[in-house]
Amino acid sequence: MNQQEQKNESITKNLAQVKHIIVVLSGKGGVGKSTVSTNLAISLAAKGKQVGLLDCDFHGPTIPTMLGLEKERIMQTSNGLFPVQASENLKVLSIGFLINNKDDAIIWRGPMKMGAIRQLLGEFTWGELEYLIIDLPPGTGDEPLTIAQLIPKMAGVIIVTTPQDVALVSVRKSINFVKKLQLSIIGIIENMSGFTCPYCHNPFDIFKKGGGKKAAKEFNIAYLGSIPLDTVFVEKGDRGTLKIEKDSVIETSFTSLINNIEKKMLEEN
Repeated sequence: MNQQEQKNESITKNLAQVKHIIVVLSGKGGVGKSTVSTNLAISLAAKGKQVGLLDCDFHGPTIPTMLGLEKERIMQTSNGLFPVQASENLKVLSIGFLINNKDDAIIWRGPMKMGAIRQLLGEFTWGELEYLIIDLPPGTGDEPLTIAQLIPKMAGVIIVTTPQDVALVSVRKSINFVKKLQLSIIGIIENMSGFTCPYCHNPFDIFKKGGGKKAAKEFNIAYLGSIPLDTVFVEKGDRGTLKIEKDSVIETSFTSLINNIEKKMLEEN
């Protein structure tokens, strides 16, 4: 067995206690993919599930900021390396925990990124998890290809989009990318889907509406639901106090999304 095969075997062993591994990707940047990934993890953890959240967006690791964990750093113990414990049920790992200055640029070519992904998956102890959510950078480059090749058993891929046509062009490319790799597509989430004015309470479709559902129908894949624009929700993410308010439209959206995802997981089993 060569060195690369040994590393791949260590990943398989390390992830053996993870029940569902879900990859979140998007065809283009700016669709709120990391926000969606983070809140899916938060929502699942709030239901009592043991959840891991892996930030593989090396050039723009925003998850530590959204969770208020920017000052956290990875510490090696005598028992090995562990993700940051964000809450009782949520573990988080990001390249942001490994750099001293959050403004430093990560200037890596493909092989370095592939090596880093191998370390994050194979050398950090995730333990027993019901869900591992992996947030990937936009597009169909090195990171999603590496993840697809390294993870032995993936539950599937969630694709995040916004409603407008220019975003949906990239979604189609993402869907074809996933299909070529013969991975399962859990479904599409439409983010930034409508906005309700806090003053007049009238709805406005700033980025149109229904594009995600249209793409799902076109490719015969599941439409998991939509998330509206919400100014309070955005501010909480910027302040690192991301928490879904009870009885809010955001809570309703994520409750529906989680129910649909869990239903898909039951169907797979």
